[in-house]
Amino acid sequence: MTKIQLVTNAIINQGILPLYYNADEAVTLDILRSLYRAGIRAVEYTSRGENALSNFTKMVELRNAEMPEMLLGIGTIKNLKQAEEYEKAGADFFISPGFVPEVAEFLISKHLLYSPGCMTPTDIIAAENAGVTFVKLFPGNALGPGFMSAIKDVFPNLKFMPTGGVDTTKESIESWFQAGVSAVGMGSKLVSKELMAAKDYITIENETKKVLEIIQSIKAS
Repeated sequence: MTKIQLVTNAIINQGILPLYYNADEAVTLDILRSLYRAGIRAVEYTSRGENALSNFTKMVELRNAEMPEMLLGIGTIKNLKQAEEYEKAGADFFISPGFVPEVAEFLISKHLLYSPGCMTPTDIIAAENAGVTFVKLFPGNALGPGFMSAIKDVFPNLKFMPTGGVDTTKESIESWFQAGVSAVGMGSKLVSKELMAAKDYITIENETKKVLEIIQSIKAS
């Protein structure tokens, strides 16, 4: 199995990709531990602050020491320099808010999963023609499940994941899965700023478990 298949399968199996950023290294690592305890095996850390790269490097160290089956992705990749830095740091997969051709070329040549944010059929076609297999629908709240329903037959070979605006409720998650997505990306709705500020790792763990249970029940039905 290729690394791309391994990451794709992990995200699809859990049906959710949690994503977060925190400037504090200790908080970053404790959130990773709480997600792992909840059953998460693939997570996205967003490159949105000056501490992101050093924090991510520590996440890789923690993963190697304590959670070998965890796959660590990096998000908000907007240029080739970032992609190269995080590839060196040991990222398992890469996510962008938009499609960046040179990033796609670099990562696909390294046999690493690249999931760009796409908002139009034109975006998706460009990504697919570049070799992308897993597309992030972004922003999900602007597009809605109806967009996914409308385009899925045009792109039978692609996997889709909305990010932005997906709630932790069964109704919200189910509407996306019924529309045809393979997983949902979930950031502040799951790992909120309030929970991070309070260092409430137990609630993060329990809320994540609830979402995983919701997704399994949707898949079973």
